[in-house]
Amino acid sequence: MLVVDDEPHIGLILRTRLEQGPFDVLLAEDGTEALALLARTPSVGLVILDLMLPGMSGTEVLSAIRANAAWGGIPCLILTAAGHDAQLQDAESLGIAGIMTKPFSPRRLFDRVVTLTARAPSVVALPAPDPTMVRVGDDAASLALSPSTLQT
Repeated sequence: MLVVDDEPHIGLILRTRLEQGPFDVLLAEDGTEALALLARTPSVGLVILDLMLPGMSGTEVLSAIRANAAWGGIPCLILTAAGHDAQLQDAESLGIAGIMTKPFSPRRLFDRVVTLTARAPSVVALPAPDPTMVRVGDDAASLALSPSTLQT
């Protein structure tokens, strides 16, 4: 998946959240970098694209994606603070998978990405609990203590 946003902290938030699931994430901060990454990475299955980018606008990037035979069918999700109706209409006319506005909920965005890619998040199987043990913590790194360990 390719995330194109000129705000590095947004890219980091998206990469961190999406890589917790079954997704590999490439980051680009402008349109030129995004198109170069697409040319080098044929496995990109989704583009998350900001409309307000330096140099090429997000709409210009989307137009270049749609015009390329190899990339034309990649779903593109617009994630933007842009409220300009003309920009959004241009993006919609080029064929987008959806629009989400900033500020955004990383969880809602993750759910949308799962839907668009038809991939379920990865699940870590934990061993069955031992009824004689007390678990301290709520994740795979929690500590299991036996009754004799708990005696004082």
